[in-house]
Amino acid sequence: MSEHANLLRRHRAVMPSWMALNYTDPIEIVGGKGARVTDAEGNGYLDFFTGILTNMLGYDVPEVRDAVERQLATGVVHTSTAYLLRGQVELAEKIARLSGIPDAKVFFANSGTEANETALLLAAYARRSDQVLAMRQSYHGRSFAAAGVTGNRAWRNLSFSPLDVHFLHGADRHLPQFAGMSDAEYIEACTADLRHVLATATGGDVAALIAEPVQGVGGFTMPPDGLFAAYKGVLDEYGILVVSDEVQTGWGRTGESFWGIGNHGVTPDMMTFAKGLGNGFAVGGVVARGDLMDGLPALGISTFGGNPISMAAANATLDYLLDHDLQANAARQGATLIGGLRGAAGRLPVVRDVRGKGLMFAVELADPRTGEPSPPLAAALMEAARVRGLLIGKGGLYGNVVRMAPPMTLTDAEAAEGLGILIASLEAVNEEAAS
Repeated sequence: MSEHANLLRRHRAVMPSWMALNYTDPIEIVGGKGARVTDAEGNGYLDFFTGILTNMLGYDVPEVRDAVERQLATGVVHTSTAYLLRGQVELAEKIARLSGIPDAKVFFANSGTEANETALLLAAYARRSDQVLAMRQSYHGRSFAAAGVTGNRAWRNLSFSPLDVHFLHGADRHLPQFAGMSDAEYIEACTADLRHVLATATGGDVAALIAEPVQGVGGFTMPPDGLFAAYKGVLDEYGILVVSDEVQTGWGRTGESFWGIGNHGVTPDMMTFAKGLGNGFAVGGVVARGDLMDGLPALGISTFGGNPISMAAANATLDYLLDHDLQANAARQGATLIGGLRGAAGRLPVVRDVRGKGLMFAVELADPRTGEPSPPLAAALMEAARVRGLLIGKGGLYGNVVRMAPPMTLTDAEAAEGLGILIASLEAVNEEAAS
């Protein structure tokens, strides 16, 4: 048995079966530089999924590595939030300023799941309510409350939740009742449904709406720009808070705005963040109105949240992103990639849709004979791209979407290379589906 096969055997013996691995023959990544990684067998890949949107700047970035090494050299890896943490304060100041939220304060945790749990706690306490609105097809984490506001059955283990959750339309224009609607008509229909939900399904005060501006696990589906502004107009009538889950859309990845919610012209009451901010180091958090953040009466702590190593990495990552205007790069490279994929889609019957913003884009696959969602075709596209040297991800409510989020440092040459591999892989899958 090869060492690779033995590692896979050991993984399956001690890791849970529900922790899925990509690819028929899973790979072990052992090296990385920029937008490229190398597996244990020496194969090189252009990485268009970056640890599920986490290695925002790519791999082995000198500025981030140096910042972490300087902190390690002090000998202080952890002290806890019971002490002043300079890096934590500095990062919080930057995020509060960038958030646009009045009198903002920041709490650091370790992941998007923890961040969303914190935001839900803040909202529930402030509004004295366990009622929450969320979006169909959404994903907010794997913990009890976060799974409760997840509108995708594939990611929910239980039918019950500590919250009373009601799910809204907004990213489901494929449904027959919305067929042929313009953006304005769809927004009007969704807003009318929101009013109906509030009038019929809720019992008094609702704590908050939590929503992803672009749904990550949902396959990069998104509402038309302006939907959340229309929703907020209704929610404000009731004092209902708005929480924007920016775990995947934050930091300029969509190219059009620094926060995903910015496309809707909305300043939320809270935003959650994680993933790309640490460029591979564990960091998450909430930025919220100061009165909401200060409102909890009980003591609170995050043992590892805001630790010196993660803060060193996150400060360096955010500084690099701003100094190099990576939001503009995301817009430019995204236009190349999304435009190229849309240009090819017309001759590829397996492609149902190409969508996205900036460096957050997806291809939806369907059976060319029936038009039905096809998870096997999505899996085949992943395999075809891997063989050609490109790593991509999968998602969607029906498991038929291939989604991509390259590092925001992607170059023109890398974008062209990745686009070429994607189109060649789609052509191969299309040809196989037609045979």
